Amino acid sequence: MTTWKNTPTKSVDVDGTPFAYRELGKPGGVPVVFLHHFTAVLDDWDPRVLDGVAARHHVIAFDNRGVGSTGGKVPHDIEQMGADAIAFIRALGYDQVDLIGFSLGGAVAQMVALQAPDLVRRMVLAGTGPRGGGGIWKMPFIVGGAYTKAFLARKDPRHFLFFPRNAEGKKASNEYFARLAERTQDRVRPVTSQARNAQLRAITSGGLHKPDDLSAIKIPVFVANGDNDLMVSSDHSADMAARLPDSRLRIYPNSGHGGVFQHYRTFVPEVLEFLGEERA
Repeated sequence: MTTWKNTPTKSVDVDGTPFAYRELGKPGGVPVVFLHHFTAVLDDWDPRVLDGVAARHHVIAFDNRGVGSTGGKVPHDIEQMGADAIAFIRALGYDQVDLIGFSLGGAVAQMVALQAPDLVRRMVLAGTGPRGGGGIWKMPFIVGGAYTKAFLARKDPRHFLFFPRNAEGKKASNEYFARLAERTQDRVRPVTSQARNAQLRAITSGGLHKPDDLSAIKIPVFVANGDNDLMVSSDHSADMAARLPDSRLRIYPNSGHGGVFQHYRTFVPEVLEFLGEERA
């Protein structure tokens, strides 16, 4: 059976640039497109989340421009990242999708919904906030501190950025990285320094940007986060949900930026219920 750890990496031409992607589940209906986080490539998606959603939906995950095995260079603004995501989706021939965006991917998902409202049916925004959210300018300092801790501890920075440093969080962190290591073949290239720096610049400028009019996003949106997110304050998720006309908010306990991975056993069924609902 094809799962996230063995589904092949494919490529599609988007206006002359090869975009790397993987897909799971039975094709048909509205596909669910995943948009991932700062410095992430395809191999950084939690297999339990992808496999869980693919049990009922056609799932597509991809590396956006300049990331992993996709060509080109990462743009310095979130709007262009959204435009690139739209171009990728349309290159695959889809005229409607559901989106699941985590962290930076959630910011990009908002751009997709604002730029191409007819393209998105439903959207899940996890570990993210609205453009113009206060405190985002601190991101380089938060990331820099985590990288220093990670270097000294010889660990991935996400141990410090995604999970609380208590017994429950450390256990969840170790289990998360064990799941990421399940795929051993056909792995994609890690991000380059250009990609990392461009993404960080886009995140910082997005935090300083004029807030978007989220009332223009009329589709149903499921907003999720941990209760103590160090990277994107959990308050930003609550503010974003309040500004979206048709939204629901889920805050997972004793968790941080990676709360949806720490609590995947709860998150996945809630996502499946949300995606399967008929709109009133």
